[in-house]
Amino acid sequence: MSLSFEDAVSSATAPGGRFELAPASLPGADGISRDQFVFVNAPKSLRALFDSLRTREGVFLVYEDDRRTFAEVMVEVDALAYALVHRYGLSPGDRVGIAMRNFPEWIVSFAAITSVGGVAVCLNGWWTPDELAYGLHDSGCTVVFAGVERVARIAPLLNQNADPENADPEKSRRAPLHVVAVRDDGEALPDGVDRWDDVVVRGAAMPDVPIDPHADATILYTSGTTGDPKGAVSSHHAVLSALLSFGCRSVVQGILKTAAALPDGQLTQPAVPANPTSFILTVPLFHVTGLVPVMLGAVLGGSKLVMMRKWNPERALELIEREQVTTFVGVPTMSWDLLESPDFARRDTSSLVSVGGGGAPAPPELVKRIDSSFSKGRPSIGYGMTETNGYGPQNLADDYVRKPTSAGRTIPTMQVRVVADDGEVVPSGEVGEIEFRGPNLIRGYWNKPDATAATFHDGWLRTGDLGRLDDEGFVYVVDRAKDMVLRAGENVYCAEIEAVLYEHPAVYEVAVFGIPHERLGEEVAVAVVLRVDHAAVGVDAAALQVHVQGRLAAFKVPTQVFFHTEQLPRGATGKILKRELRDRVLSGVSVSQTPQN
Repeated sequence: MSLSFEDAVSSATAPGGRFELAPASLPGADGISRDQFVFVNAPKSLRALFDSLRTREGVFLVYEDDRRTFAEVMVEVDALAYALVHRYGLSPGDRVGIAMRNFPEWIVSFAAITSVGGVAVCLNGWWTPDELAYGLHDSGCTVVFAGVERVARIAPLLNQNADPENADPEKSRRAPLHVVAVRDDGEALPDGVDRWDDVVVRGAAMPDVPIDPHADATILYTSGTTGDPKGAVSSHHAVLSALLSFGCRSVVQGILKTAAALPDGQLTQPAVPANPTSFILTVPLFHVTGLVPVMLGAVLGGSKLVMMRKWNPERALELIEREQVTTFVGVPTMSWDLLESPDFARRDTSSLVSVGGGGAPAPPELVKRIDSSFSKGRPSIGYGMTETNGYGPQNLADDYVRKPTSAGRTIPTMQVRVVADDGEVVPSGEVGEIEFRGPNLIRGYWNKPDATAATFHDGWLRTGDLGRLDDEGFVYVVDRAKDMVLRAGENVYCAEIEAVLYEHPAVYEVAVFGIPHERLGEEVAVAVVLRVDHAAVGVDAAALQVHVQGRLAAFKVPTQVFFHTEQLPRGATGKILKRELRDRVLSGVSVSQTPQN
């Protein structure tokens, strides 16, 4: 039967169901309440969400050879929550930092902090000592759980007021910082640092702490183009609104898939998958993608979560086969890595039903390759931000193959519009800045009212992304406004050029960016990594320029082509660091302008 997207959404969100929607008035970043659609049956808090795991059976977390059941994890959560309240005197609203790589203890820490009303401050594990100090001081953390690598960076903060003659008045007003070391393996620790195993006394009961659904729950730091990182603050309700929006969209997709297979026009619930839903965690938990759709998504569904210590495509393929993983969520570069791995053909990936993620546009060529390379895995992409708790338009399966350059569409919890520079909504098909509104938005930036006011207006979030909407409500992101190349007055969208270059059989990885030009303002540059095989022989800058010329306007053809013999620099989430590439070029760092074969 043929079923519209709108009909499937209506079915999934109908009264009496798990994802029933109803209007409610909620305050925005400016404190003014506006009508939103909210989930009637959402858990009241993250504590309630984690409490749902107590009745689950089976394995919850897999990390290397460490396998933990739902019950075992919750015993540890209870013990740590008890220590936070009774050992460290945590009160609702107090901030607690997490600074470690993707360990099971990261998840235990997050669950314990939010279950007793604390605010989980998810610190970037790649930060330097100065950056960690900034995050801890800016948020006012009183406790931080840290891997031993990070303990060494944080330890100097414990003694910052040791010398009263040189005491900084600002520092003297800060509450003492307690550091708990995770996975220290018995090695010597700095004075004043507690050990996880001494703090977490299994058998202790979860303290009874009432939690307001609209109280602060998380702070995730976003890195801007200038200035210090901003702490994006979310309530329990906002995080859960995003989480259930992901869950609801999955149900909508299941309804559409099931309906398409029914000849009699009868609408039924989605079929039960062959393998229980399970996720592989490929991105850091301090990033919103790892935290909300992946980790909390596994909690919401009572699903197994397979954790990677760090990204490695061969290890990921091994784990997908061994653990029968069904859902792969990463950035597009990771999907490329899987497909290009020498192990891909010999590993069993038949358990995968969804392969995708977000964080950056995926070239259409990648969408095609995913759809043709996995026996059951269908391509997917999501367009979200830290400020939206990761949720936004999603494009899946047949829709994604049909519209491979679109980020997809949303369910009614999120409104999307495209506006011109004057704030007026532009007609369908025209490019402008994308704006979002919904109950999943952050309440603002921690102690940065000016930044909050600059990002939010009338309940809407300015994304800083340029895009358009089509007549079906599909969102197309053409570029970041700040990353777009402005060449002689013409807007050049980097993602468009990258998509074309990825179609070249010799190209493995590309990143398009702008560099200053005396006459044009900016010119189009591209960093390229070629495939290490016979297809790369004889490919030079001219060949790639000719390839683009045949598909795009002349002003979009890169004038500077820089060849790299190693993988392009990536951040913690796997995204290519275009700013670093640009800085290398401008600083004169040696980069080959001819291919190395």
